[in-house]
Amino acid sequence: MLKDWAVALAMGVVIFMAIQWLQPKPQIPDTAPDFSLTTVDGDPISLSALRGRTVVINFWASWCGPCQQEVPAFNRFHKAHPEIPIIGLAVDSGNSSKVRKTAQQWGISYPVAVANNQLQRTYDISTLPTTIVVGPDGKVADIHVGMMSERQLTRAIP
Repeated sequence: MLKDWAVALAMGVVIFMAIQWLQPKPQIPDTAPDFSLTTVDGDPISLSALRGRTVVINFWASWCGPCQQEVPAFNRFHKAHPEIPIIGLAVDSGNSSKVRKTAQQWGISYPVAVANNQLQRTYDISTLPTTIVVGPDGKVADIHVGMMSERQLTRAIP
């Protein structure tokens, strides 16, 4: 019976890994496209203003379960690495008040803005969550589709 459970567990791990591996990655230029937005707290934020620093961009939505599940890992990373900005970009159709409320409910500790449709197209976002790590030179260093752990995030930093 123990052998059956071990085989079932191994198959589950293989299936999970295959799903992660088969997710289509966004097709974006080598240099991350710039954007300028206003956070849900009213602060301006732009990628170009952060040039010279590694930046983590996390696309998410209020209705996305895996997005909510990865927030604690991103919060821990943000606290442990305050020198690396994280920008949460919600794809909730321009509804800033809903996004602000969700960010508060989920306890998001890093800046959050609403990604307009143009920004979603520019970054080719089709699956949530999607995380893009931009190096200090503005080049895309890593793209991760699906939920991300703190360990995976740490490994993605150049």
